[in-house]
Amino acid sequence: MLKYCVRCLYPDSKPDLFIDVEGVCSACRSFEQRKAIDYPKRKQELLAILEKYRSKDGSNYDCIVPGSGGKDSTFQALQIRELGFNPLIVTVTTDHLTDIGRNNIENLKNQGFDYLEVTSNPVIRRKINKFCLETVGDISWPEHLLIFTVPIRIAVQLGIPLLIWGENSQHEYGGPAGTENASVLDRRWLEEFGGLNGLRVSDVQEMIEASPKDMIQYQYPSDSELKRVGVTGLFLGYYLPWDGAANAAYATAHGFTRYHKYVEGSLFDYENLDNAQTGIHDYFKWLKFGFGRATDIACNLIRRGRLTREEALSVVRENDGAYPSSYLGVPLKDVLDRIGMTEADFDHICAKFKNRKIHADESYHSDFTI
Repeated sequence: MLKYCVRCLYPDSKPDLFIDVEGVCSACRSFEQRKAIDYPKRKQELLAILEKYRSKDGSNYDCIVPGSGGKDSTFQALQIRELGFNPLIVTVTTDHLTDIGRNNIENLKNQGFDYLEVTSNPVIRRKINKFCLETVGDISWPEHLLIFTVPIRIAVQLGIPLLIWGENSQHEYGGPAGTENASVLDRRWLEEFGGLNGLRVSDVQEMIEASPKDMIQYQYPSDSELKRVGVTGLFLGYYLPWDGAANAAYATAHGFTRYHKYVEGSLFDYENLDNAQTGIHDYFKWLKFGFGRATDIACNLIRRGRLTREEALSVVRENDGAYPSSYLGVPLKDVLDRIGMTEADFDHICAKFKNRKIHADESYHSDFTI
C-alpha cells in the first residue's frame, strides 16, 4: 500500500523522496523553505558570480546556457542577457525532434543569440534508446546524459568556465536531504541525480557493441580538463524564484510556441514539446512508481496554491497512466519504428516493468484512495 504526502500527491514510491513523521514529503518541505529565502540577496550573489566570469576582453562568451528551446531555457537565456551578460546557447537535439520543438529552437536563435546545436550520432543514439528501454525501462536515458555532458564538453573545448542551468530538480521535485539547496551542478550531482539508473557509459558501450569514438559525446570530461578550464555549473533556480508557469508566460511573450491543447499525460500545453519519445518515458514512470507527469505538475500547483489537493487528485486520475498511443500527435508506432522496435515488443517490455506491488490490478489508478 502506497503512502502519500498529506499536502501533495506524491507517493513514497518516488525515488529519493522522503515522507516525514508528519506525513509531509521532502519536496513540500523544500518548497516551504523558500519563504525564508532572501532572493534579492541571492540575485546580487548571482550578479557577482557572473561578473567574476565575464569575458575580460570580450573575446569569449561570458557563460554557456544549456537549452532545448523550451520555455525554461528561453527564460534562462533571456534573463542572463537582461542581466548584462553574453551567453552561448548549447542545444543537444533530441533523437525524435518534433515540429514544434524545431520551431522553438529556431525562435530562441531568432531572439539574437549565438547558438550551437549538437546532434549526436543518430545510429548510436537509437541503439541506446532501445537498449535502455529494454534494460532499465527508460527510453530517455541518452537525453538525460547528453544534456549534461555535451554542454560541459563544449565549455572545456571553448574555454568557457561557467554554465547556467535552470532548476535543481531535487529542489522542485524532492530528493535526499542536503541536495535541494545545492547551487552547483557537478559530476557528483550528475551521477547521483541525473537519471542514469545506475548505468555507466562503459556498460552501455559494451552492450550495444559501440566503439569509444561512438560514445565521445556521452563522456563527462576528465577532472584534469575541468580543472584546467575551471568549469562550474550553477542552477539559476537557486538564485531566482523558479516557477515553470511564469517562465512559460515570459517565453510565450518572446515568441515561444505552445501546443494547441494539453500535452498527453500532462496538465499543460507548454512543456516537453521537443521529443516524441517523452510519452513513453512518462508512461514507464507510472508503470514503475505509480505516478506520472500529471502528478508532478499537480504537486507543484498544489504547493503554489493554484489547485487544492482534491482538485489535483481529480485531474491526476484523469491524466496519469494513459497508454502512450501517441504523443504530440506522433503515433507510438512511428516512435518505435525509429528505434527498431515493434508494438508487440513494446507491450512485452511494459509488462516486464509494471510494478505488481503497486498495480495490483488494472483498476489501480482510477480507484486508489488517499
